[in-house]
Amino acid sequence: MKQKNELLTKDIKKLIIQIAIPSSIGMFFNTMYNVVDTFYIGQISTAAISALSYSFMVFFLLLSISFGLSSAITAYVGGALGKHKKLMARIYVSNGISLFIFISFFLSLVSFILLEKVFMLMGAKAEVLQYALDYTYIIIIGIFPMLLGLGANAVLIALGDTKSYRNILIIGFFLNLILDPLFIYGYSFIPAFGVQGVAIATVLIQFITFVYILQKLYQTGLFNLSLFLKKLPNFKAYKHLAVQAIPSSLNMFLMSFGSIITIYFVSFYGVNAVAAFGIGYRVEQIILLPMLGLNTAVMTIVSNNFGAKNFSRIQEVISRSLKYGYIMSAIGVLLIAVFGKYLIMIFDTNPEVVDTAYIYIIFESFIFFAFITLFISNSTLQGIKEPFILPYISFYRQIFMPLIFFYLVVHVYDLDIIYLWVSMLVIISSAALYVKIYTNRRVILLSENRFKDQSKSL
Repeated sequence: MKQKNELLTKDIKKLIIQIAIPSSIGMFFNTMYNVVDTFYIGQISTAAISALSYSFMVFFLLLSISFGLSSAITAYVGGALGKHKKLMARIYVSNGISLFIFISFFLSLVSFILLEKVFMLMGAKAEVLQYALDYTYIIIIGIFPMLLGLGANAVLIALGDTKSYRNILIIGFFLNLILDPLFIYGYSFIPAFGVQGVAIATVLIQFITFVYILQKLYQTGLFNLSLFLKKLPNFKAYKHLAVQAIPSSLNMFLMSFGSIITIYFVSFYGVNAVAAFGIGYRVEQIILLPMLGLNTAVMTIVSNNFGAKNFSRIQEVISRSLKYGYIMSAIGVLLIAVFGKYLIMIFDTNPEVVDTAYIYIIFESFIFFAFITLFISNSTLQGIKEPFILPYISFYRQIFMPLIFFYLVVHVYDLDIIYLWVSMLVIISSAALYVKIYTNRRVILLSENRFKDQSKSL
């Protein structure tokens, strides 16, 4: 007897709430985790905050390669479960986890070799460069548990379980509150590590997270160590996952590289501007969190219903998610306008840093509407296994257009930094409009093809 899959039958509104809210809560605590890091590093110096900004961009660049594989695992496991093919789901789980193991070792090795050169190319110098290296060399140790945790969580997401990851992210946040000051300032036999202490705390928490999520994965019945070793390698599964993962990973890689391009041009305005950008980015992420939870819901519901060929439900997911996202975006604009400056001042009270960061998040708040459109469209395309347009969209909005606009702002016309934010608003909004139209067309085409197939069978 087939086990009932409520992702195929339950009311869409209830499913979105059921999946998105725990995911949003988890992301909130994950972002607050980063806020805690920023707060304590801000107590050291503005230069240390600037270093954290550089480190975050590079680390996100490294992780971007794995995000595509995570999405691929969710899409293929969800699709297999939608078809009620549990053995197929297990094969994708085992092979997906093995790919994560390989990627984590590869990224760790490359990072140790190229890290200093990358920071220098981004414009990091002197004290800022040293802080960035001290912090990031330790963070790299956490790549292995972090990536395997992402792989395991991708399976849980395919099952509609966003609560497990939420729970461990909450635990990680509270652990970080204790471990950050402990390792920064030292206590008893524990020496004061300074900036490196924040990295040490993060690595420890990543290992704890990995053990917890792996245990949850075992409980699903989709992963078993003995079967894991027996089912490898399955080159067909590798091929499917790679074809799905490469466009999504390239999309995330270009987004990360785009952040590096942005911080490169921001660095021409000085250390305070870089610090402001880093702080503003953190504040922006806090407000975006509830919207990001919608991504997970869309990916989960769409992938399962794509496997079951319930295309009308996919259209309803898109419509409802965009509606909820736009409402949350409007609320986000209001929150930024009222509380934005106070949030910034938690991290740095330098007037120049505060003013620059506040102007940045004001402009970013109006991009929320474009962001939610991009997020939901991207998740939909990944869920229907058609992510191939995503790298082109990212290249346009993260590389090609920013290089043109930012170069004109900084080097040709020597304009104020505010014009960088204006450029971002124009570029991201135009990209969102295009990808929304493209996604709608792809889903409609799937529905039409399904209708034709049904007509032929009659």
